[in-house]
Amino acid sequence: MINPIKYTLVLSLFMFFSSCTKLDLKPTDTIDAEKAYRNLNDVNLGLIGVYAQLNYTLIGVNAIISDEVMLPTENTVSNTDAHRWLYTADNGSVTSSYSDYYVAIDRINRVLEGLDKLTSTDKATADRYRGELLALRAFCHFELLRMYGSAYQNGALGVPYMKTSVISYPARDAFEVVVAAAKADLLAAKALIPLSFDDKTRVTKIAVSAIQARLALYEKNWAEAITYSTEVINLMPLATTAQFPGIWTDAADDEVIWKLKRMPDETRTGDLFFRQTGSIVLYAPSFKLINSFDQENDIRYQAYIKFDDTRGLKKSQYLVNKYAGTALSPGLADLKMFRTGEMYLIRAEAEAESTGNATGDLNTLRAARIKDYTAVNFAGKDDLILAIYTERFKELAFEGHRFFDLKRRNLPVERLPEDAINTSGAIKLLPSKAQYSLPLPALEISVNKNTVQNPNY
Repeated sequence: MINPIKYTLVLSLFMFFSSCTKLDLKPTDTIDAEKAYRNLNDVNLGLIGVYAQLNYTLIGVNAIISDEVMLPTENTVSNTDAHRWLYTADNGSVTSSYSDYYVAIDRINRVLEGLDKLTSTDKATADRYRGELLALRAFCHFELLRMYGSAYQNGALGVPYMKTSVISYPARDAFEVVVAAAKADLLAAKALIPLSFDDKTRVTKIAVSAIQARLALYEKNWAEAITYSTEVINLMPLATTAQFPGIWTDAADDEVIWKLKRMPDETRTGDLFFRQTGSIVLYAPSFKLINSFDQENDIRYQAYIKFDDTRGLKKSQYLVNKYAGTALSPGLADLKMFRTGEMYLIRAEAEAESTGNATGDLNTLRAARIKDYTAVNFAGKDDLILAIYTERFKELAFEGHRFFDLKRRNLPVERLPEDAINTSGAIKLLPSKAQYSLPLPALEISVNKNTVQNPNY
């Protein structure tokens, strides 16, 4: 007769050791770095996956919560809470970028880990890939800082700077910690990317200088802002008045430093502002922006804004033209991440705050955009800074800057009464209000015990 106790004990021991053996097996639902990145071609595919993760969300959010656009009454199909400053930590319209950028950062760190384990005879290509990855890591963290930092000053709540792919519960790094880490990554990247590499759909050495210039502006490091913007200006001249309109139809890429290529099967940038189905203007250019242009002589006006008086009653006659695409591909347009025009404005602001020919840079940019422009002088620093910010409002409209520009100067968002006909009273957003800083996602706050929300939410 079989002893049931002895039999049970033997069976239990067998199951225990079998389970231990199974626990030692590598998971089958993920690919470890050694297998995913076997050669430089695999690394390049991983890098392309990072670029593919970057999207236009920041451009849309920035325009919608600032004074760049107005909400037409014909828009009854799109989420309007963001434009009315009613967003909370549960609103994906303002929080989705948080996870989007951290997904990109996680991909970057995974590819870097795989690259570290490779032995390649093509050191030049391996170095360039590493440089692109480091620059992208800095850029993504900087974009997160612009969107979710509580303020742009030392000691303010920033975002966690992630250098490894690991499941963790990181606390928020301070503004200056994020800036320092990004600067270190950019310096390392710049040494690895050759100047001869000129693919504008990827991060080049000139693009690294452009990121450094923008970062220095937010840091208020005027000397570095001048240095890095000058590096770009010296290598990438402004588009002429004849070339400029072609930038926005993708017929030309003059003065474009870095752009994200958009393909026909991807979400179209123009859909942010205009819905093809039903011909609905979701967001129209604000009259505040329209009125800031010399509509006859400023080439930016027609490139950025379209007037159509055939749309009928209760329809907006003004449309955002910047991402209209072409007749064959309406709404399809590459995302221009950095342009030389921005570099002139960065240098002008830094010069106005320190030393240099800020007036000359501002007049140079205007002369390239406005026909028969006559150079002007300014009474003092305050007038010059105001002129630079007005020029940024026009030059960089719908490119993801206006709200952050106001926040950099601790200025309120103010809309004209004629731009607020459908905003439920959202005319002025003061820096003391919670919505002046975007909230971290509610899920992040509930899951990550080491993080905290921005003030007043």
